[in-house]
Amino acid sequence: MFMFTAFQTHLVFLFSLSMSIIYGVFSASNLIAPSVVAVIGPQLSMFFSGLLYSGYIAMFIYPYTWSFYTASVLVGIAAAVLWTAQGNVLAINSSDSTIGRNSGIFWALLQFSLFFGNLYIYCAWHGHVHITDKDRQTVFISLTVISLVGCFLFFLIRKPDPESSNSEVSEPLLLFLRDLNSLCYRMPRVLMAFLLISVQACKIFVTKEMLLLSVSIGYTGLELTFYSGVYGTCIGAMTRFGQDAKSLIGISGICIGVGEILGGGVFGMLNKCNRFGRNPVVLLGLITHFVAFYLIFLNIASDAPLAPEAGTDLQAYISPSVGVALLCSFLLGLGDSCFNTQLLSIIGFLFRENSAPAFAVFKFIQSIMAALAFFYSNYLLLHWQLLILVLSGFMGSMTFFMAEWHAESSRRESDYDSI
Repeated sequence: MFMFTAFQTHLVFLFSLSMSIIYGVFSASNLIAPSVVAVIGPQLSMFFSGLLYSGYIAMFIYPYTWSFYTASVLVGIAAAVLWTAQGNVLAINSSDSTIGRNSGIFWALLQFSLFFGNLYIYCAWHGHVHITDKDRQTVFISLTVISLVGCFLFFLIRKPDPESSNSEVSEPLLLFLRDLNSLCYRMPRVLMAFLLISVQACKIFVTKEMLLLSVSIGYTGLELTFYSGVYGTCIGAMTRFGQDAKSLIGISGICIGVGEILGGGVFGMLNKCNRFGRNPVVLLGLITHFVAFYLIFLNIASDAPLAPEAGTDLQAYISPSVGVALLCSFLLGLGDSCFNTQLLSIIGFLFRENSAPAFAVFKFIQSIMAALAFFYSNYLLLHWQLLILVLSGFMGSMTFFMAEWHAESSRRESDYDSI
């Protein structure tokens, strides 16, 4: 929550090319991320990745072209390691009965970043016609400090160890020194670990379950690009929303965050029972997104994604409504939480013994589709982008249903064998 309050907030300043670079490197780096997590452990992986995130945010205090592109590459690498380690931590601290609940709690806390970050930007810059260098530096110094706080909070994450569960818990600093010392002795095995885990990730990628889930994962990458980059740009480009159109981008981000938080919290509690499985939640997400896409199609001009600076005077099929636009933001966040919480849950359930490679495959597929979407968002009109989302969302939901039915049958067979 702390780290992504800083990172997600800065997205309003970026253009599509930079995001394509980040997600392109992100996708490629997922090939090495499981090896890094296996060698130095998930806790240190998250910490060092967090430092790169903080350095990336700090770069905006005094930005230069060379530092901007260098930091974009480094944060792409850090993102792959961070998300792989996060999935590993989530899996090893959950059981089959709690993985769904914990995924929902994690997602809700993470998405508080959208709420706090966009609220901060809106309050800090509301009414400013021109953003000065001092305004920008103040914001990014604050965001850098927030990111560093989140980075050091990773040391408070528990490390389950059944053999020493009754012993006294070590201090975070002692754990850090112990892991760092252990790393020095394990360095000769880094190459072997990389090869073995890369083979393991490839094997997971071609399993029936992951191939089915890959369509749904790919959809989350496409809609991630849409709600985090494209839709806010469209709202800001609508001159018919008045002089406050640009400030609506921040409010839209807040509404997306509210939808994400509500979805993560509610679906996390529903997963505690897990009586009906994951399919109803994914179906709800699909319906929610389809309603949002239809309202956006009616409310936002088709050339809005291509006119972020100049704006557009065109009208869609209804008189442009700020209320409808913000409702769609909420629905986009709610639907996104439906898909992501259930994907985290089912991957943690199916690949518990190999969670790091499995989550690396998950982020590889998602990030490469997000990079693709950031690329085509510069050229396609809004209605074509919505059509791509509708088709991929439908296909992704169908394949998720098949993967869930397969997982449920496997669980029942396992329960029968144990009895």
